[in-house]
Amino acid sequence: MTDTATPVTTRKDWASDQEVRWCPGCGDYSILAAVQMLLPELGVRREQTVFVSGIGCAARFPYYMNTYGVHSIHGRAPAFATGLAVSRPDLDVWVVTGDGDALSIGGNHLIHALRRNVNITILMFNNQIYGLTKGQFSPTSEVGKVTKSTPFGSLATPFNPVSLALGAEATFVARTHDMDRKHMMETFRRAHAHKGAAFVEIYQNCNVFNDGAFERITGKDVRSSMLIPLVHGQPIRFGADGEKGVVMDSQGHARVVDVDSVGEDALVIHDEAREDPGLAFALSRLANGPYEPTPIGVFRAVAKADFGSGMAGQVDKARREPGVEGLDELLRSGSTWTIG
Repeated sequence: MTDTATPVTTRKDWASDQEVRWCPGCGDYSILAAVQMLLPELGVRREQTVFVSGIGCAARFPYYMNTYGVHSIHGRAPAFATGLAVSRPDLDVWVVTGDGDALSIGGNHLIHALRRNVNITILMFNNQIYGLTKGQFSPTSEVGKVTKSTPFGSLATPFNPVSLALGAEATFVARTHDMDRKHMMETFRRAHAHKGAAFVEIYQNCNVFNDGAFERITGKDVRSSMLIPLVHGQPIRFGADGEKGVVMDSQGHARVVDVDSVGEDALVIHDEAREDPGLAFALSRLANGPYEPTPIGVFRAVAKADFGSGMAGQVDKARREPGVEGLDELLRSGSTWTIG
């Protein structure tokens, strides 16, 4: 009898023999450790796991995983991953990308992978800068950002990645940060368990070209007052003693209040499973940038048929249609030409 049990693994089993070569102190190390520590807990196989990346510092990720990996081209990781996930539904397909790779040249591929609900898990490292090419402004850099490519300050309004994903009707959208391994692991666990396209934004520090970009909300001394944990079914409260909360105003905008001034009954009850993404979108707009109280956790997690299952159903139906019994033979045949 063949043993089909998944072998027990450790973090060491998931780490490749390649030297990890990010800048010392880079937040990428923390994310890599979180993934390598999580995978043994998921009960998955290395030979059925694939990491797909594009271009950028984050794109080195597949080299450091003892799994299958694809280092693709700039912005196209979601496209490569789509083909893989659709043709091999037995695989766990992860996409590792950065804010520049995913939201600039790759923006089109990202939004369509999300709207199609392809069964992939997307980890987007957001450091609000181009790191690999040495410090140009990125699609998430704040207005006024002075960089090598914007010496007088950026004029472009930055993307809000969570808002963008929700606007593309992503069925799973979450945010975490590289200073909290436990929170990262739990968020990645939820994303992996989701059937369909899962998008996770990770606030990640680039200590060389954009050091401290998220320090005003992720620093240990300010987290309790600046990070708003989203817990399904619970009133949205935060602060060292839960003294702050979130309400919806008459215009449908989320805003922060003192709980004592409004009462707990007035607070928003977080509902990640709500079909309408309006509440999740309002929460994604709560902070204008990573210097105001900012929600983290799962914004949306809804069930919807994934793209690969739908495509497989169409192919199966086509094969059973009268007159197409030879479809497989035709598709696998060589080129034929009729000269008349």
